[in-house]
Amino acid sequence: MNASCLKHKNLETTTLLSRQSRNFVLLFIGTVACLMLSNLAFAHGMSEEEKQSIIEGGNMAYMWLGATHMLSGYDHLAFVFGIIFFLTTFRDIAKYVTAFTIGHSVTLIYATFNAIQLDYFLIDAVIGLSVSYIAFANIDGFRKYLNINPPNMMAMIIGLGLIHGFGLSTRLQALPLSEDQLLLNIISFNVGIELGQISALAVMLLLIAAWRKGHFFQTFSLITNYTLIIWGGFLFLMQMHGYEHTANNEIMVSAAVAAESGQNTVSDAMKVEEIRQLPWRDTISITIPARGDKEYKLLLKQGATIDYSWETDGENLFFDFHGEPTGDTTGFFQSFEKNEDSQSRGTLTASFEGTHGWYWKNSTRSPVTITLNVRGEYQLKDTKKGPEQEKPTQNPQTNTHDSL
Repeated sequence: MNASCLKHKNLETTTLLSRQSRNFVLLFIGTVACLMLSNLAFAHGMSEEEKQSIIEGGNMAYMWLGATHMLSGYDHLAFVFGIIFFLTTFRDIAKYVTAFTIGHSVTLIYATFNAIQLDYFLIDAVIGLSVSYIAFANIDGFRKYLNINPPNMMAMIIGLGLIHGFGLSTRLQALPLSEDQLLLNIISFNVGIELGQISALAVMLLLIAAWRKGHFFQTFSLITNYTLIIWGGFLFLMQMHGYEHTANNEIMVSAAVAAESGQNTVSDAMKVEEIRQLPWRDTISITIPARGDKEYKLLLKQGATIDYSWETDGENLFFDFHGEPTGDTTGFFQSFEKNEDSQSRGTLTASFEGTHGWYWKNSTRSPVTITLNVRGEYQLKDTKKGPEQEKPTQNPQTNTHDSL
């Protein structure tokens, strides 16, 4: 074989490897993007159909949900991907992945069993930083950029695994957990998490093994880990934005709704002030059972204004203050305030006719009682009581609801 033919063959081989490397990169980026978009669409949420399927499916349903949650949990998978990126022996892979598994299993079980609630935006923000951390360690960033020795990798993986477990626990505590089978429900979900992790890990190892055989693995590894650093930072900023939004989304809900519907904010402000001068028209006591949830709704006409205040007897609850248009069959609803707190106060001017009210989720192991005060232009959905703004009730009626 002459030199020109050999040179031509080497060029073809290099081009082929370059194409293969590019295809692998595109496949990786596409997979990550799909996982991000799918998970962003359903983050921290669960439909009533999903909840009912969990109740009917029992522990196998918890296991299935754990597996699917891990397979769609792009932040957890990105962290695992970073852990195994440069590991080549089965012993090392098993050692570090087991450390991560122990870490997240401990806090998942402990936090859920003891109903420990942490803000999911803050937890997910730290999980985003954990992705950046593991990728920064992979490129030896501590020595190259900070001129220091990196922390012990095993200790860091266990510690970050504990934080990931809190993130998994927030998802599990959104489910209709049964006090009678609580521990078994938690263990079933955790088993599903591990099965999902093993499945994802097998695919990751195959992809990395294929990439490692190429001449461009070193370049690809740098691009991938720098991408993970940036991506983890983006996740951190996105979750902190969500935290800031919920933390400051208080009171004067009517201002945003009125602006959206084009109402006269000056006249609305005058109406709100008039309503606030009235005594509370109704005081309602609502008991949320341990690890249960309830809704309470008012009927409002378009343009009607209400003022409200509620507080629990001490415990924080997740709540969603929202409205649903009359006659809508699509399942549409509009959230006005969503947070986790022991109290809330605000004013709402309805931008559409329909039901408006609160959904509360009690993740604690004891019943929680809510005292809700309302006044303004509304009907109580359970009593169809008409508005009495012109003749306000001086002695507010108290309604007690054991079940709604």
